[in-house]
Amino acid sequence: MHAHERAAQVWSVLALAARNRQILTYGLLSRLVGVTARGFAHILDHVQRYCMQQGLPPLTILVVNSTTGRPGKGFFAAKDIARHQIKVFNHDWLEHGAPSPDDLAAAIQAACGQ
Repeated sequence: MHAHERAAQVWSVLALAARNRQILTYGLLSRLVGVTARGFAHILDHVQRYCMQQGLPPLTILVVNSTTGRPGKGFFAAKDIARHQIKVFNHDWLEHGAPSPDDLAAAIQAACGQ
């Protein structure tokens, strides 16, 4: 499975977590979608870039390190983590709908200038 296809899968998990006002650790997300925690950087970048390009709250802010309680080093969409997590919780992700794998791939391509 390609990163943009995994990103579509992760989007659905994160949208449900947002609706339930849940923060997920990398370990829990790993168990939910079957990707090693270390393999999430590129997958989550698809979601992060899509959110930024679409003017959406940073959905990937819900995935945190179990030790620090903060997103990983690849997260750059917001500085005030707690405030933006609340924005993610308050956004109606079901109304927005899930992006397709192709939408997520296009977000990375646009960010890389391709």
